[in-house]
Amino acid sequence: MMNIGILGTGFGAYHASLLNNHPKVNRIMVFGRNETKLQKLKEELNVEVTQNIEDILLDPDVDIVDLCLPSHLHRSYAVDALKHGKHVFCETPVCFNLEDALLMQQAAKQYGKKILVNQFIKFDPAYTYLYEAYRQQKYGKLISLSLKRETPPLWGDLGLSSIPTQFMIHELDLLTWLLGPCDPCTVWGTEVTHPEQAQVRAYFQHRDTFTEVIASSHMPGSYPFTVAYEAYFEKAKLVFHESDENDLIPTALYEYTASGQQKINLESANPYEKSLDHALECFGGHSESLIPLESAVQALKVAIEIKSRLGQGQR
Repeated sequence: MMNIGILGTGFGAYHASLLNNHPKVNRIMVFGRNETKLQKLKEELNVEVTQNIEDILLDPDVDIVDLCLPSHLHRSYAVDALKHGKHVFCETPVCFNLEDALLMQQAAKQYGKKILVNQFIKFDPAYTYLYEAYRQQKYGKLISLSLKRETPPLWGDLGLSSIPTQFMIHELDLLTWLLGPCDPCTVWGTEVTHPEQAQVRAYFQHRDTFTEVIASSHMPGSYPFTVAYEAYFEKAKLVFHESDENDLIPTALYEYTASGQQKINLESANPYEKSLDHALECFGGHSESLIPLESAVQALKVAIEIKSRLGQGQR
């Protein structure tokens, strides 16, 4: 049984709800600045709450710090947690620059603890299916892959300088997991109607496979938040579409082969919940991790390269 300290009451509240009554979790303590949010969590989930972060960091019984603060604070609090003998589960994006990532890696090594990053896309059944089909060569070689993420302007600044690290990062997590580290061969991007809204396309060539990642943060308000992919194999095509409840198009994965069209029945699973389950298994020493800090850093490097090219005007 593990004791977990959650830093943050934004996404941290969601983590608390997922971890509450988990068979591997004994205690949950949530840190936040907003007393109203903390009291609500205490009443609804019966968790411990505090406005003093040291109540978590200095508690010798806390095994894991679940870091749900804004990404620019991750390095500082992750290093503090490691220094106090805690494992760290970190929300994504893990950080925004390689210097912070390197300091986190050094601290994990120095203090003998693990940092795992919530690369939840690896636990999404549609993307897991794509990964397994590729690895097992179920449909022959993967010829090309298009990954897409689109949203109306709901999330604040997702302009050219922030969209690679804060929005595209999930597709880059998938890409580096599937095909390994890579540099984009071409990057294109443009602001649309507002400097905080953009469309970016990045193109990659990996041996025999061509990949594109498309991210848009300027969709009209009527457009649902959407993720999708199209995977072209030698003997098949996979088409996946998922969007929020405002969309008339149902979430589905379809397989097209010489035998015809078939809808793939995916398990009903919450990738965030599965990612947390996996992290607890790893922290307990029962599983090799799919989400170590090193794999998040691979994706971060690609995002930073895309951002750099956009900043150089290579559009």
